[in-house]
Amino acid sequence: MPAPESRNLSLSYGGRPVLQDLTVALPPEQVSIIVGAYACGKSTLLRGLARLLRPEAGAVLLDGKDIHSRPTREVARVLGLLPQSPVAPDGLTVAELVGRGRYPHQGWFRQWTDRDEQAVRAALAATGTLELAGRGVDELSGGQRQRVWIAMALAQETDILLLDEPTTFLDVAHQVEVLDLVTDLDRRRGTTVGIVLHDLNLAARYADHLIAMKAGQVAARGTPSAVVTRQLVAEVFGLDCRVIAVPVSGTPMVVPVGRHHCGRGAAPGNQCATEGAAV
Repeated sequence: MPAPESRNLSLSYGGRPVLQDLTVALPPEQVSIIVGAYACGKSTLLRGLARLLRPEAGAVLLDGKDIHSRPTREVARVLGLLPQSPVAPDGLTVAELVGRGRYPHQGWFRQWTDRDEQAVRAALAATGTLELAGRGVDELSGGQRQRVWIAMALAQETDILLLDEPTTFLDVAHQVEVLDLVTDLDRRRGTTVGIVLHDLNLAARYADHLIAMKAGQVAARGTPSAVVTRQLVAEVFGLDCRVIAVPVSGTPMVVPVGRHHCGRGAAPGNQCATEGAAV
């Protein structure tokens, strides 16, 4: 199963260096989640892996070949991307937008088929947007629109799926549904998934492989239990915290200390600032 990787990759915006000499690989058939503070380079890395940015130096490889040397349609059959804040053309219905995810599978001699129809319907059903199929995209709420964009990415049926902040605009229940959904893809189809998330606790819960970034470099990588430590959170996020195990999953959870660590409802003498398992 192919998976993207960077080799000594340097990326810039308008001549301003963002990533320098970065070598990162997304493990095949696993969910990799990239975390870090704002402006640390995590979305830039994802855009580089998706071939949206041309390297200043180094390369991005897909199945051992430079991704920029491969035809666009060929890459799109293998790699799907949901960028931040995508914009739909005016007048499209939900079904039409999701159907555009089938573009890489079309050609001069292959037009719309029952297989395409099934893929679109399955993607709509998986994201809970089937009942929105006939509505205009511009009529939807932010959360509905985000789920429709995710459906389009799913309809593409690629071996690799990259998502930049896919839980934006979603309430807590839909955030969990979306991350459950991409995890199911990984488990059922062996999809290689790369996600940028700001929510460190959700990242720790759903990642097989966690990549923590700081100032355009990888500060740590590995399993969530190995990466999410009190020291790492302080280094990468500048946050004093305690790290405990989530009762449901056993994965690490960050509990910020803060200046008002005990909360307004804490009983007198409560030792919440110092009690608990600090890692």
